[in-house]
Amino acid sequence: MAAKIPKKKKKVSWTRILRYVSQAGFAAYILIMSIRHGLADEATTALPSIDALCPFGGIATLWRFVSEGLYVPKTHLSNLVLIVGLLVGTILAGAAFCGWICPFGALQDLLGGIRRRLKLPLIAVPTRIDRWLTYGRFVLLAIILYQTISAVHLWFADYDPYRTIFGLGWLFEFDLATQWIAIAVAVVVLVGSLFIQRFWCRYLCPLGGLLSIVQRVSLFKIQRDPNVCINCGRCAKSCPVKLPVDQSIRTGASCIGCLDCVESCPVPGALEVGFIVPRSAQPMVETQEI
Repeated sequence: MAAKIPKKKKKVSWTRILRYVSQAGFAAYILIMSIRHGLADEATTALPSIDALCPFGGIATLWRFVSEGLYVPKTHLSNLVLIVGLLVGTILAGAAFCGWICPFGALQDLLGGIRRRLKLPLIAVPTRIDRWLTYGRFVLLAIILYQTISAVHLWFADYDPYRTIFGLGWLFEFDLATQWIAIAVAVVVLVGSLFIQRFWCRYLCPLGGLLSIVQRVSLFKIQRDPNVCINCGRCAKSCPVKLPVDQSIRTGASCIGCLDCVESCPVPGALEVGFIVPRSAQPMVETQEI
C-alpha cells in the first residue's frame, strides 16, 4: 500500500529548464545548418548537409570504411567522430543524448506539450503490446544496416522522418512526386508522437535501439532506494518512455536520461542520479526492463 504522498512545493525546475535550453540549442543549430546548405549554390563552398552531422551515419558507413577505407555517399569522417563520441558518452553517462540533445526527441517533447495544452487524449499502449513494439527499433536497425551495406548508399535517407523534417528538403527542393513517401512517413510519426509520448523513440528509432544496447553497461544510472521510496508512482507516470521506474532498482536500457522521474519524486533520496554504487544486501536487478 502506498504511503501518503507529500505535496511538493512549486519551484523552478532548473534541470528541466537546462534540458529545454539544450534541446532548443541543438535543434536550432541543425536547422541553421540545413538552411545554409539549402541556400548554398554551386559557386559557393559546399556546406555539409545534416547527413554529415548525424551520428547514425557513422554506423551506416562503418562497414565500408573498415573494409575499403571509403565512406558511404553523403557520409563523412564527421559521422565516425560523432558516433564514437556518442558511444563513449553513452557508456559514461547513459543515453542522455536522447533526452538532452537529439532534435527529433525535442520535437516529440514539444508535441507532447501541445497535446497537454489542447487537452487531447493520450493513447495508453497496453504493457505487453508496448513491450513488443519496442523491438521495432532493433528490426529497423538491422534492415537499415543490411540495405546500406548491400546497396552502398544511405538506404533509409529517403524515408527517415528526422532527415525529412530537419533537412528542410520540403522547403528548398519540394517535389511531391518523389517525396510523398518520406512526407507520409514523417506525418505518421508526428501524429503518432502527438498521441503517444516519444512514439518514434520508443518503437522505431534505430539509433535509440543501438544506444539501448550500449547503455546496458553504462556507469551512470538513476537508482531507486526501495527503503526510502513510498511507492507513489509519480516517477513512472512522468517518464516519457513509460519505464517502470517505481518497480526497478535502477533505470533500464531504454532510459533517455531526461531526469523527469527524479524531478517528480517527492521524497529526497528515493531516486538518486550518479555512477553505480551497489547498495548493501540489495540485489541490483530490475523487476522490469524494456
